[in-house]
Amino acid sequence: MARPKTSPRTVDNPPAAEVTLQQFLEAVADPVRRSMIAQLAVAGRDLSCGTFDLPVSRSTATHHFNVLREAGIIRQHYEGTTKINSLRPGDLDGRFPGLLAAVVDACVRESGRVAAAT
Repeated sequence: MARPKTSPRTVDNPPAAEVTLQQFLEAVADPVRRSMIAQLAVAGRDLSCGTFDLPVSRSTATHHFNVLREAGIIRQHYEGTTKINSLRPGDLDGRFPGLLAAVVDACVRESGRVAAAT
């Protein structure tokens, strides 16, 4: 019997129109998630989950990535078996003009010691 073909991994990224202000604000209220946002901003490029410098376990980091994704702050996709993360400034500016940029600026300023992801 032939082995069934596998389908590519996908990630459900919510449309910006479905993101609420409450979700967004709750997501950025956590210092670990703000650090993740700042690391993405400082890197200036998409990053894989394993490249972030985080003070939490992998399973807790996964939770934080999910919260950021569900709040529309990051977009995730797979490249092979690696999950890649990117900020979504263009998507969110139509919904909450300037809010993500203000949060990113504050995260980077507030944390002068943000470890740039490698």
